[in-house]
Amino acid sequence: MVRVSEQTVGIVGGGILGLAIGREFCRRRPGTRVVVLEKEHALAQHQTGHNSGVVHAGIYYPPGSLKAALCTRGRLLLRDYCAEHDLPYEECGKLVVAIDRDELDRFDALEERARANGVPDLARIDGDAIAELEPHTRGLAALHSPRTAITDFPAIARSLAREIEAAGGTVRLGAEVSGVRRAGRLEVSHTGGIDRVDRLVVCAGLHADRVAGLAQPEVAGPRIVPFRGEYLTVAAAKQDLVRGLVYPVPDPRYPFLGVHFTRRVDGGLEVGPNAVLATRREGYRRRDVSPRDLADLATSPGFWRMARQHWRTGVTEVRGSLSTRAYLAAAQRYVPDIGPADVARDRAGVRAQAVDRDGSLVDDFRITTEDAVTCVRNAPSPAATSSLAIAEHVLDRLE
Repeated sequence: MVRVSEQTVGIVGGGILGLAIGREFCRRRPGTRVVVLEKEHALAQHQTGHNSGVVHAGIYYPPGSLKAALCTRGRLLLRDYCAEHDLPYEECGKLVVAIDRDELDRFDALEERARANGVPDLARIDGDAIAELEPHTRGLAALHSPRTAITDFPAIARSLAREIEAAGGTVRLGAEVSGVRRAGRLEVSHTGGIDRVDRLVVCAGLHADRVAGLAQPEVAGPRIVPFRGEYLTVAAAKQDLVRGLVYPVPDPRYPFLGVHFTRRVDGGLEVGPNAVLATRREGYRRRDVSPRDLADLATSPGFWRMARQHWRTGVTEVRGSLSTRAYLAAAQRYVPDIGPADVARDRAGVRAQAVDRDGSLVDDFRITTEDAVTCVRNAPSPAATSSLAIAEHVLDRLE
């Protein structure tokens, strides 16, 4: 039902998720004035602009979870949105490959989960069929997901922002939020001044816990722990050795998918990302260090509990970060013909991973609403894929 509204809605965060929610307010409640507050001087500068560009089909997520439901819905919405706005969207397909027999139990469980989630056109294939689809990839078995796609998420974010502005909304850049005060309406203080809004939605990504603490101080939420994901780019002479996407069978203990081969919409081929603890929330380089961010980690009971549980995996990730040969060793098990001489260090992203006080990695999307404030407290992958569906979900909850 379309509702006419004269409210002002503030959105903290100019990534794809905040912009999708702002657009959904404009669509569903004509007359709503949307104000997006983004601390950077351009949109989509962090997780939206530093991910692998993959549109996921829903293989990995527990049936019944928000991730499973919203990824499935979000992929369809995103596909149609890209077609409508003439944005890149290529169904290049994905193989999730099992190499060793000791992976087959996890592989079987993953197939069961994917089928429960209704992943479209999913097929289990053997080694001969793998070679037909990806001649340079080896494996015992694979799940083939032909509807997994690649796109340009920053371009989608900019398109969403244009829709908000066309509907009478405002996108404020260089507006870092420093406070939220309830004074009848909500007063949101930022580097550009103060905006008074009737409703506030926080989609602050790498700073989700901090801004949520300003907006919902009475709600105890998870803490953000940043993990840097580093990519290698494959030399042009070897880029055609992978036609689509080649992934390992993931470790169910972690929400990360493992180092994989990813095609880009510009024609390039990447390997990655890994998952290395970052010493700054926006630490895209190893030398990036923030005393404040380190202090947050040091005072987080959840972080120390997580570290005690997973320190061995952390050491392995650091080794790969420091050595290209060690990094590529896992990937070469799938595509042996791409070696250390065929890759170069390239870009990196930082994943905002929420960690609960007991040290558990928050796996599902987590969204809290109290009175006039909604906070997206955990929205890692597949949040970009799911963004338009998450926007629907947020508005559905408010209604």
